Amino acid sequence: SEDCLSAEYQNMRNAYTRIFTRLGVEFRIVQADSGNIGGKQSEEFHVLAGSGEDLLAVSTGSDYAANIEAACSILPPSATGGTATLTKVHTPNQKTCEQVSQFLNTPLTSKVKLLVVVGKEGGLIAIALRGDHGLNEVKAAKHPLIASPLQLAPPEAVAKVFNCEVGYLGPVNCPIPVIADHAAAAVNDFVCGANEKDHHLTGVNWTRDCPVTHTADLRNVLEGGASPDGAGELKFYRGIEVGHIFQLGRKYSQALNLTVLDSDGKAHVPYMGCYGVGVTRIVGAVIEQCHDAGGIVWPEHISPF
Repeated sequence: SEDCLSAEYQNMRNAYTRIFTRLGVEFRIVQADSGNIGGKQSEEFHVLAGSGEDLLAVSTGSDYAANIEAACSILPPSATGGTATLTKVHTPNQKTCEQVSQFLNTPLTSKVKLLVVVGKEGGLIAIALRGDHGLNEVKAAKHPLIASPLQLAPPEAVAKVFNCEVGYLGPVNCPIPVIADHAAAAVNDFVCGANEKDHHLTGVNWTRDCPVTHTADLRNVLEGGASPDGAGELKFYRGIEVGHIFQLGRKYSQALNLTVLDSDGKAHVPYMGCYGVGVTRIVGAVIEQCHDAGGIVWPEHISPF
């Protein structure tokens, strides 16, 4: 049952925690993207190491921790109170957010940029991000309007729809649907492309100048941002993944038409969990933390093996 899955998942989570605690390494349990394996919930166990392949966002004030692919920050308030006048300005050869911000002497945080991707139905979709933020491709690929895997629209396709080259795109009179990241949707009096070569708009405000029909969490978090639980800030670490646990639910049992009989002889589609420890990865991860000038210093509970 689903309750049984939740209970066994917690049992395995506790067991993994005891294992890595006994190994004597510094580790974190982080929220993770389930990827192609699927399921509604998964968590990774990471040994902290500068050589780690994954970037982790960890709260300084709580137990919150997440792989950068799944990390989120506290939602900003909705944009209100913008009063600036919408103005079109000449910005010759200024295409990037950094170039435009320097040219207009405005901060990156007051710039909104558009990225154009392929939609789930084959058309184009625009993603609005704040100028200092980067797109989280994993989050974007999960959005119901966006194709998965994520595909950036070819420049020629963008030019055909906007009648304008990439670098001057903006949400005002945008010819395709726009999904605004929560942080971008909270910006007032912002700068964006004018959908015209060598021109940008200043003093732009959502609702008044361009509608906000879709918002979502689509960005990579920044170090120093507020933890989503409101406790502390996010700090970045590198981690080596040494364990991963999943609640798969019925994804595979339904696909395989798998049933089991209960004590009354009634058939049920079971819920599934998936649990893995990277035994050989642990060896390398422990060495990253446990060594000195003379070489490896094995923790007590590993050394006999």
